[in-house]
Amino acid sequence: MTAGAKKSRKAGLTLVTWNINSVRLRLDLVARLVAETKPDVLCLQETKVEDKDFPHRALAEIGFPHRLIRGMKGYNGVAILSRLPLEPVATRDWCGRADARHIAARVGFGERRIVLHNFYVPAGGDIPDPKQNNKFAHKLEFLDEMAAWSKSGINRREPAVLVGDLNIAPLPNDVWSHTALLKVVSHTPIEVARLARIAAARPWVDAARHFVPESQRLYTWWSYRAQDWAAGDRGRRLDHVWVTPGLKPMLRAVEILRGARGWPQPSDHVPVAVTLGAPG
Repeated sequence: MTAGAKKSRKAGLTLVTWNINSVRLRLDLVARLVAETKPDVLCLQETKVEDKDFPHRALAEIGFPHRLIRGMKGYNGVAILSRLPLEPVATRDWCGRADARHIAARVGFGERRIVLHNFYVPAGGDIPDPKQNNKFAHKLEFLDEMAAWSKSGINRREPAVLVGDLNIAPLPNDVWSHTALLKVVSHTPIEVARLARIAAARPWVDAARHFVPESQRLYTWWSYRAQDWAAGDRGRRLDHVWVTPGLKPMLRAVEILRGARGWPQPSDHVPVAVTLGAPG
């Protein structure tokens, strides 16, 4: 689904976020995405590669001379790839774990500089009970730390964008069945409440829902388990782009690149693109 008008290269900055589910396995899909959308900045999650093995050369060749990475072997991992210079911003080890779930940078945008935060929130396992499921307990702890960080741990005067696989579908129309998924990890009330606390603390503006009414269904993820993901359309909106209020007037378009789910050997997530333009 696309919302807003297409932009010219001069109109502003296009940023794409994508849980790639192994950057080395899907380098050809990254190249296809870049050829079709020409993003200025590409944020990846679940890169699944140690920093020493990151495919820098291949990504430089498709137009990203500036790259910040934080990875680990076989799991997690985040990266910011850019046509524009990047200034690293200090990150932290969430929940006391060095598990490569957050990376941040400043990037020049016209006369502005914005801070970009790229997150990969823990999925949380299958059982939505922190006493029975350590993975779910970890997810809730991670979200609590994000809420505290959103409230007081960042420079509130700087314009910022938060993107990534937040692994929560917060609204009833962010899932194929609100009733069926209320007890399924990613849409439980306890997770939704925590995500709302993070969003309210800055506050953050949900870029996709700025364009697409909450009454409309909107998904970014379809399970590999589905025999025909497109026909069944049992999706969830797990991937998000948030902006600080000062950037809201600069939102020009959001596009959910649903077609990428049908590419060969796809990720189960699809890219989300947002365009920022000059105010007015």
